Amino acid sequence: MSKSPQDVLRQIKDEGIELIDLKFTDLHGKWQHLTVCTDLLEEESFTEGLAFDGSSIRGWKGIQASDMAMVPDPNSAWVDPFYRHKTLSMICSIQEPRTGQPYERCPRALAQRALNHLASTGLADMAFFGPEPEFFLFDDVRYNSAEGGSFYSVDTIEAGWNTGRIEEGGNLAYKIQEKEGYFPVAPNDTAQDIRSEMLLLMSQLGIPTEKHHHEVAGAGQHELGMKFAELIEAADNVMTYKYVVRNVAKKYGKTATFMPKPVFNDNGSGMHVHQSLWKGGQPLFFGEGTYANLSQTARWYIGGILKHAPAFLAFTNPTTNSYKRLVPGFEAPVNLVYSEGNRSAAVRIPLTGPSPKAKRLEFRSGDALANPYLAFSAMLMAGLDGIKNQIDPGDGEDRDLFELAAEELSKIATVPASLNGALEALNADRAFLTAGGVFSDDFIDNWIDLKYEEVQQLRQRPHPHEFSMYYDA
Repeated sequence: MSKSPQDVLRQIKDEGIELIDLKFTDLHGKWQHLTVCTDLLEEESFTEGLAFDGSSIRGWKGIQASDMAMVPDPNSAWVDPFYRHKTLSMICSIQEPRTGQPYERCPRALAQRALNHLASTGLADMAFFGPEPEFFLFDDVRYNSAEGGSFYSVDTIEAGWNTGRIEEGGNLAYKIQEKEGYFPVAPNDTAQDIRSEMLLLMSQLGIPTEKHHHEVAGAGQHELGMKFAELIEAADNVMTYKYVVRNVAKKYGKTATFMPKPVFNDNGSGMHVHQSLWKGGQPLFFGEGTYANLSQTARWYIGGILKHAPAFLAFTNPTTNSYKRLVPGFEAPVNLVYSEGNRSAAVRIPLTGPSPKAKRLEFRSGDALANPYLAFSAMLMAGLDGIKNQIDPGDGEDRDLFELAAEELSKIATVPASLNGALEALNADRAFLTAGGVFSDDFIDNWIDLKYEEVQQLRQRPHPHEFSMYYDA
């Protein structure tokens, strides 16, 4: 049920709300926030916003043009469960205070432009996204990166490497070995109650939830399942999901990370994203009697996804660590093909039964370090370009790609092997994103500059494993 500004102001009064917390997403996909007294929030605040200085937000304005305004979405209001004082949280979009126009680099405003563009095409009027973020829970994380040395260390009581560790009260040996985390019961699975609290809390905050379970990696990998939603709501839900996961983990003395590859030689964490288009209340991706019961519209959408994936991976897989997950093996979805069941395909068609409403595709290559507003918008734009230009994705690929001969495998396109490769692809293939003014060239150029700085950071630093390989060479 949607909320109006009047509903929120009434809730503040009726429930004795003490403070208002305004949360917004920066370019990198992290929540930032400002807490204000309740009397600063008025009905006009939901259109004019509340002013703040945006000059210190990474990748945004310079100090010479730093004034911005946060415009809260009343539908996103919930009482924050992690604050001592009764605080109402709302998710905001950013606008220019002098013109009242959405700020061009605000990710949530960009997602709204993507939806406006969808409506203008007449191809569909609703875009549904169902994200599946995975994460690791650790008991101890230490790292350092300095001129004279670097290291990292992650640890969890579940990890198979701890079978020989001396533990308080004795080592009970209920560890999970590499790739055996899907899904053991307690006592091997130590996080049942933690995940249950996360899932139930998400539900209390208005996110439609489905399930939770241990994931494949033995060293503390997990997933909570939430239902699909329209694009912006789905992205809001991802941000809330990550907030809940991190804070509940901290309550239990754990630390959570959405890094795609924090553990060597075990499965990494992804964010598979289910997606479908609807028009006039009818699903557009179902076509009876075809491969995987896909409509022609769905096939063209997949064609756009596969063609433009090397470019939009700069948004769905936006870190150098992302590409340490995207290597052959470990169920890594590196192959730019689509399939009913092959989990190393970038696009999988889930088994949904006879219901046309459930027909969707699943893009499997992305990860949860993506800014969800940018990632979902980029995938939508790729799919729409596929429909507009009737891009044929070819036949579905049902062969076991792990068993293919090298000669056959070499004929199948794959995702870029590095963030730099994705940035180069984005620079060369951007017209599908700039259609309808959704992404601007300025936005894309700024993104490439920001992310290339991260590429350079890693290029300049020796890696500890290089000492193992080269020190006495």
